[in-house]
Amino acid sequence: MLALAQPCLGTLILHTSDLAQLTILSSHAGNPDLRSQFKVQSFTILLLPLSAYWTTMGLKDTLPWTMSPLIINAPMGGIATADLAIAVTKAGGLGQIGGVPDYEDLLKQLAQAESALDRTSNGLLPIGVGILSFLMKQEDTLPILEKYRPAVVWLFASHNTSDYSEWAKSIRERLPSSQLWIQIGSVEGAVRIAKEAKPDVLCLQGIDAGGHGFEKGAGIVSLVPETIDALKAEGLDKKVSIVAAGGIADGRAVAAALTLGAEGVVMGTRFLSAPETKVHPQYREAIIHAKDGGQSTVRDKVFDELRGPNQWPGDYDGRSIRTASYRDKAEGVHIDEIRQRHADVARSESAGYAANGASGRAATWAGTGVGLVTKEQRAADIVEEVRQQALASLEAVKARFKILPADDQTLHSLMS
Repeated sequence: MLALAQPCLGTLILHTSDLAQLTILSSHAGNPDLRSQFKVQSFTILLLPLSAYWTTMGLKDTLPWTMSPLIINAPMGGIATADLAIAVTKAGGLGQIGGVPDYEDLLKQLAQAESALDRTSNGLLPIGVGILSFLMKQEDTLPILEKYRPAVVWLFASHNTSDYSEWAKSIRERLPSSQLWIQIGSVEGAVRIAKEAKPDVLCLQGIDAGGHGFEKGAGIVSLVPETIDALKAEGLDKKVSIVAAGGIADGRAVAAALTLGAEGVVMGTRFLSAPETKVHPQYREAIIHAKDGGQSTVRDKVFDELRGPNQWPGDYDGRSIRTASYRDKAEGVHIDEIRQRHADVARSESAGYAANGASGRAATWAGTGVGLVTKEQRAADIVEEVRQQALASLEAVKARFKILPADDQTLHSLMS
C-alpha cells in the first residue's frame, strides 16, 4: 500500500504492474482527512498536487480573508494604490499598496484602506505594503507601518542581503504580528535570505516579470522548483512559504505556478488593465493592445535613466514595452539626447505614453504576459476570473489524463 499523508509538490508518476491499493489521505476542502481507496490496474497515474486547490494553512492562518488559489497584486510603486489594494482584498486576494518615498501619500493610502476594510481578529489591516528597501528609510517608514499594522510587509530591491536582515530585525521588533515577505530573483539569493533574514514568505520573481527585477535570471518554470529543492536541502523548506511572480497573467499560468510548488501567485501586468490602478489612460491602452510579450517588451536600464541618473541597485533593470526611447538607445543615441526627447513629451497631455506603446517615450512597464491582457477590467473581476480559470485548468488536466476526481459521490461509488 502506498500512502500519501499530505499533498505533494510537483507531480507524481506512479508505475505499477500489479493490482494495488492506493490510499490517498487528503485534506480536501470541506471534508478534512478525507480517505479514498480505489483499485489501480497496470497503467500510469499522474497525480496533481492537491495543494493546488488551496493555500497552505501557514498562509491561510495569517491571511484568513483570502480565497484559493491565492491571488496577490504586485505592490507596484506609484501604481498600486489603496483603490487597488482594497478591491483585491475584498475579492479574497491579498491587496497591496506600493510604497515609494512619498511618506505623506503612503499615510493617505493606508488611511483610505483602513476606512474601507475590517481589521483581522488580531488587529491587522488586511493588505500588504511594498517597501523599496534601497530607497526608503527605516526611520521614516516604520512609524507609518507601526501606526497602521498591515498584515504583510514586503521588501524588495536591497543593495545586499544584509540590508534585508536589518529591515527584518526592525520589522519583527515593531510589527510582531505582521508577516515579512521578501522578493528575490535567484536561487542563491533566496537561500541566503531565508537563512539570514528569515522571512515568512519568499516571492520568487522570474525574468518574465514587468517592471524591476534582476537583470539576469530565470523564468519561474525553473526558478520555483530549483529554489524549493535548494531550501529543502538546507532544511529551510518548512520555514518559509513560496509565492511566484513573473509572466503570470491568467488562470492557466496560476495553475502552472501552483504545480511547480508555489502557494500563491503575484500579478502586476494583468492589474494594469484595472481602473483601480493609477496609470495614464494611454499607458493602459498600450497594455491592452500589446501582443507577443516576448517580442514587444524588453529589459533595459535605459528606462530608469530617462529622468536622470539610475538609482536602482546595479544588478537590477526593468522590463517595459519597447518604446522610442529604447530604440534610440539601441541605435546609439546619447543618453542626454534621449532624456531631452523624453522631457519634451513628458510635459504634454500624453505624458510620454502612446496607446500603441511603441511610439511612446515614457517607460511603459509590462511583463511578457502582456499579450494575455486584452480588455479593461475591474480588479475584483480579474481576481475572480483568474481564480476560476485556474481551478478549471487544473480540472481540465485531471480530465485529460483521466485522473479520478476526489469528490464525495465518486469516492462513495469507489468504496462501495
